[in-house]
Amino acid sequence: MLLQQTIMPVRHTVGQNEIQRFTTRELRDNFLIDTVFEPDTVQVVYTHYDRVIVGGALPVYEPLPLPTYDNLKTPYFLDRRELGVINVGGPGSVTVDGERFDLTKLDCLYVGQGCRDVQFDSLSSDTPARFFLLSAPAHAAYPTTKLAKEEANPTRLGSSLTANERTIYKYIHRDGLQSCQLVMGLTVLEPGSVWNTMPAHVHDRRMEVYCYFDLPADHRVFHLMGQPQETRHLVVANEQAVVSPPWSIHSGCGTTNYSFIWGMAGENMDFADMDHSPIADLL
Repeated sequence: MLLQQTIMPVRHTVGQNEIQRFTTRELRDNFLIDTVFEPDTVQVVYTHYDRVIVGGALPVYEPLPLPTYDNLKTPYFLDRRELGVINVGGPGSVTVDGERFDLTKLDCLYVGQGCRDVQFDSLSSDTPARFFLLSAPAHAAYPTTKLAKEEANPTRLGSSLTANERTIYKYIHRDGLQSCQLVMGLTVLEPGSVWNTMPAHVHDRRMEVYCYFDLPADHRVFHLMGQPQETRHLVVANEQAVVSPPWSIHSGCGTTNYSFIWGMAGENMDFADMDHSPIADLL
């Protein structure tokens, strides 16, 4: 197993005026997480947007414990935090304080504040599990609970006429798995559909993270961000993530269909809390 880092890399906040002068490299350095999964490693990034931690665990040959990072200044990772986990790989398991939860592809696990021992494992090294991780500060302990993809209220939206036919799975939200402030789910686009989250929107009350997956290696997603009248874009590859500030739109168009996890933290738990930006108003 690779040696786990005890210090998380940190991304500081950026203002909406500052971003207008950013180069492509500065945009990528501040908002793109280009390595979410590293074999036999828990890989995480700490962002000052709502103090969310984003990352992934890819156990190939042996189980991976969730480390305790020095910059948290706590005795264990979830001492004052909660954690959302979604598996986007092969079958695996997450063991929380001795209780094992089996997760197949697109299953979700919520891990409550105060849990001490979290361990990630794969059923097979040939098709390892790939656990996407999203953590936010928590003020109360909610039960650690699994939700399979079939139970996640799959909802078909969009149309082939607008190239956005898709299925949305909602896991952690007000009417699903309970949490302090995490909201998580994912979207799967149908073949022939490439647009996501259009019309675009912002929600000043919470930040968001997008993690794109099931994207062929030679294809890309053009992730739109920035203010509605000052848009920017990031070119994103498979299994890369984007940190979206509360003031930024978040939308995208791929060169083929793909899937993505969306995760939020902040002011409220309402999935529909968003301020739409009409397509004709985008610049």
